[in-house]
Amino acid sequence: MKIRTRLTLLFTLITALLLGIYSISIYYSSKEAREKSFYSELQNEAIAKADLFFQSSLPEQEMHQLYKNNNRTLNEVQVAIYSINKELIYHDDAKVDYVKETPEMLSEIFSQKKINFFLDNLQVIGMVYHYNGKSYAVTAAAYDKYGYDFLTHLLTISIIAFISILILIYLAGIFLSKKALYPLSEMVSQIKTITAGKLQLRLKTTGEKKDELNELAQNFNGMLERLENSFDAQKYFVSNISHELRTPLSAIITELELASEKKQTREEYQQTIRYALDDARNMAKLSNSLMDLAKASYDPNEISFSEVRLDEILLESYSKTIRENQEYKVTLNIEDTVEEHQLVIQGNEYLLQVAFNNLIDNACKYSPEHLCSINVKVKTETLHISFINTGIIISQEDLEHIFEPFYRSENSKKEKGYGIGLFLTEKIIHLHNAIIKVTSDDKATVFTVKFTL
Repeated sequence: MKIRTRLTLLFTLITALLLGIYSISIYYSSKEAREKSFYSELQNEAIAKADLFFQSSLPEQEMHQLYKNNNRTLNEVQVAIYSINKELIYHDDAKVDYVKETPEMLSEIFSQKKINFFLDNLQVIGMVYHYNGKSYAVTAAAYDKYGYDFLTHLLTISIIAFISILILIYLAGIFLSKKALYPLSEMVSQIKTITAGKLQLRLKTTGEKKDELNELAQNFNGMLERLENSFDAQKYFVSNISHELRTPLSAIITELELASEKKQTREEYQQTIRYALDDARNMAKLSNSLMDLAKASYDPNEISFSEVRLDEILLESYSKTIRENQEYKVTLNIEDTVEEHQLVIQGNEYLLQVAFNNLIDNACKYSPEHLCSINVKVKTETLHISFINTGIIISQEDLEHIFEPFYRSENSKKEKGYGIGLFLTEKIIHLHNAIIKVTSDDKATVFTVKFTL
């Protein structure tokens, strides 16, 4: 069922419920008011007949005739008067006695002074009437034809109005829901035109409107923009990876083809094997970098974080770097003002070690002395970890692109690399809610990682 139909039916159902409660309450209020009003009329008629009987000189037979004449055109009230001894004194029509008063009923009237009840469709009232110091029991009974006709008419009108209003409400609901959801239908039509090859398309938004649908369109456009950037980055990534993998693979194939096509000396075969091994190691290093990049690209919610000590990770990183590169030199200086608890953060040890390894390797690689100095200090509630090397000066233009994937400056192309390390490092640092900055001048190149305490 479509949302439009569901909203229309729900709106109609709620309206029907409220309208039904209102109509029922009006009907029963009118019914109760009619009942009370007619009892009051019966009481007035009983008093009037009793006054007429006791206080006027009108003969009883003429009163009977008056009752019969009125009864032809009106629902005349039938009145009966009984003495304290329960003897009948007067009755409008004893032959057609509606109430058929019993001694028990008369006793109840004298004891309670006033009673009222229903007798089939008739309403009956019994009351005590006083005249010349004596008490009499007066009963009055009649059928409220006009009252019941009014209730029947009210019920008929209510049912017709209820059905008519529901039909109008349903039609109005269809119109209003269609009008309200028209922008959503337009969005669906626009979304159907967006494919993997048309991610540049966007949903139409109105800057003036601040409703939920406009907000949905803006957020959807934001998602499309992120997807487009992701697709473009993926294409760029695959293109560069293909290029980086093609170079060592081509070298290995060429070397092995040459070795297989002509006879070579033992030394030449060994040299060919060494070249192939170097290219294979480069491919393995590139593969490891790509795996680390994939891990750093996970959803932060999927990466396990725990309490880690940054000084221990730094020690492990520079020990690993020196162990793999004998010519590299690394120094670690942690200022005395840095307290132990300031070195503890919530992080992923493996990813942080990858980031620090890249920064140390990068600093040693481009330093003439292959030296990286690591300084740790606290400044304005922020832990600063600086990786310093004196070597090639990085131009301002290169500094603006240094964290882009596969970007390599002209100065760095003399050394082996793939342009992944710094891009990967920045992603890892950002995953840990930290920032990384780089400065380069004629004195030194400094990469600074800042963790908020």
